[in-house]
Order: sequence, then C-alpha cells, then structure tokens
Amino acid sequence: MWNDAFVVHVRPLLTGDLDACLDIVRGLPEFFTAGAMEAIRHDLGRRRGWAAEEGAVVGFAVVERRSRATAEILWAAVRRDRRGLGIGTRLIEHVLGALAEDGVVLVEVKTLDRSAGYDPYEPTRAFWEGRGFLQIDRIDPLPGWQPGNPCAIYVAALGTTRPG
Repeated sequence: MWNDAFVVHVRPLLTGDLDACLDIVRGLPEFFTAGAMEAIRHDLGRRRGWAAEEGAVVGFAVVERRSRATAEILWAAVRRDRRGLGIGTRLIEHVLGALAEDGVVLVEVKTLDRSAGYDPYEPTRAFWEGRGFLQIDRIDPLPGWQPGNPCAIYVAALGTTRPG
C-alpha cells in the first residue's frame, strides 16, 4: 500500500539514469536474464521511459510504441528494498496515464507464464493483474526468449477500441 512517509516523483527517464536503472536490474537477478542487461541498455537510449525517484532513481519503466493506438511496456522494475511500498503502482499508473493522453488505447506486457512454476514471478503477475492487465495468451517458445521460459501476454485497455 502507498506510504505517505516518503515522496516519489515520476518523471521522464533521462540518459543519465542508465547506471541507476542497470543497478536496479543487477539487484534483481531472479527476474532478469543475463541478456536482459544489454537489451535494457539498448532500449533505455531509444525508447520512451519514466523514472520513479526519491532523491535517487528507485524504479523505471520503458515503453515501445507499437502503433498509433498500442504500446508495450518492455521493462519495469523497482529497487529490491523499495518493493511493496506502492512505487511500482505509482510509476505504472503514471505511465498508463501518459500513454492514454497520447492516444494509446491498448497496452501489452510480457512476463513469465505461471506454467513455468517459478515462484518469484507470482507477485509480478499479481502486480500486473492488480493494474487491470488480463492474460490473453501464452507462447512457448516466444522468439527471443530462452527455451523453457513460457511467455504470458497481458493487455490492458486504456480506452475503447470499437467505434460508437
């Protein structure tokens, strides 16, 4: 739940935030594969992103616009010692609001599927489901993912996709 004892600001991600974001990822080895570091380094410089900060960056999210009306949250993480305090919720709600203002009506997130039987991802799936994301598919193997890591595809509607 959100704790008013500290103030978290969400702002656009800056190129100078790269090291702080990579430090967050290094601190969460059970969630990020070895190849993720290089992919995140690549995406942080080329995609739109946001940072959650409390004087220093404690969380980040990176988004790729897929079309005029769709986007995918490629990466999102909160520093281990700041998890469970509402920072991720505040960050993602800000991201979803910014995307909706830009005309995005459907947002996708990919994460490890429940069928993998990997317990550290239970809270991750619960987090996305708590933000209104619904799992629509499971792909195994997903191109680009390591074998044996089934992908759960989640989507959230930010607006209507039907006319009228």
